[in-house]
Amino acid sequence: MPDPEFPPSPLPRSFFARDSRTVARELLGRELVHDSAEGILIARIVETEAYGDERDSACHVARGRTPRNEVLYGPPGHAYVYLVYGLHELLNVVTECDGLPGAVLLRAIVPVHGKAAMVARRNGRAGRELGNGPGKLSQALGITRAAFNRADLCSGRGLWFAAGTPAAAGEIRTGPRVGIDYADPVDRDAPWRFLLRPGQQ
Repeated sequence: MPDPEFPPSPLPRSFFARDSRTVARELLGRELVHDSAEGILIARIVETEAYGDERDSACHVARGRTPRNEVLYGPPGHAYVYLVYGLHELLNVVTECDGLPGAVLLRAIVPVHGKAAMVARRNGRAGRELGNGPGKLSQALGITRAAFNRADLCSGRGLWFAAGTPAAAGEIRTGPRVGIDYADPVDRDAPWRFLLRPGQQ
């Protein structure tokens, strides 16, 4: 039996050229691959959040188009990496069609390959603490604004998404997005966070 492809091939751009909520749901169980200085790192995606267009008061485009959020307007399949609290760099992938803003925030991962390097990047933190938050997963995988903001995540170079094992509908639960107290109630309470049920991660 032949060995599985390594490193795995990137998902096509068409995967991301869809509604943000569809992409957020279907990224669960997929893999995030980083061809890093320490070698190939692969992590399974276990939690995501969807963000919409200017009508979504939780999204960075809610106040219009700016040089910072320009990448969110397409083309899909590119990275939007931003800094929060002056400390944490968060990875998003641009969704929707070119010209229509949207993104999915990567919120949590579990290691598949290269775990020792990820644990080292997290200063020895393993288990749930390795990647159970968007800042933690970026640190574990070595994802920075300088290296990856606006990067093409469909090129198969540097950083990309791979097929992995898509989650079945019964393995997924939803809930409100995290850390968006500033948003309008209808957006704050929208069930746009997607995560694998305990035992499926």
